[in-house]
Amino acid sequence: MKTLKFRHEKKHYINIADYYSIRTRLKYIAGTDKFAGADGTYKIRSLYFDTPANKALIEKLESFNHREKFRIRFYNDDPSYIKLEKKSKTNGLCLKRSAPLTREQCEQLLGGDIAWLAGAGHELLVELYAKMKHQLLRPKTVVDYRREAYIFEPGNIRITIDRDIGSGLFSQDLFNPNLPTVGIIHGGYIVLEVKYDEFLPEIIQDIIQTNHRRSTAISKYAACRMYG
Repeated sequence: MKTLKFRHEKKHYINIADYYSIRTRLKYIAGTDKFAGADGTYKIRSLYFDTPANKALIEKLESFNHREKFRIRFYNDDPSYIKLEKKSKTNGLCLKRSAPLTREQCEQLLGGDIAWLAGAGHELLVELYAKMKHQLLRPKTVVDYRREAYIFEPGNIRITIDRDIGSGLFSQDLFNPNLPTVGIIHGGYIVLEVKYDEFLPEIIQDIIQTNHRRSTAISKYAACRMYG
């Protein structure tokens, strides 16, 4: 059984000049993500869940010490590989758990049929069922963006650069490849995320210049909820 481990996660806004500089240097020392296409990027689509009282959104905006959110996610408009994810944050450290889903299961869930979750055989699906029953957790917002990801093995470092972030507004039309979205980060800014275990090697600190850029509590879900 895989051991679950909390990790550090730092997020920064960067501009296009930062992006090209960081990208050029990363290519010399880090590998790329398995989902990347010929241009080094891939598309992520997520459907986030929340309660009628917007529990996940409020926990984020109020910086609760312990918070969580559920989402369904797939890549490059290809629904052959879909996963349910739960992302938790405690004392500033992050933990992510996931469970596989089929398109048919997703469509059942989005159609309001959730009874099958209780007997799905995966603890995360059972947890989602319990929270959909007792907290009235429901699909809320589609979030799209393009990601460029790099992996630096020493220290288990993952660096992601997210851009073209868009909100699907009030839609939960997860499998519509032509779903209209509204861009949510203005001024040409891009989101840089750095995830690591116990320490961040100096070589990575130098490349991404984290000492010169203030970490910020960016949430793509919260940003997309500005529109509804």
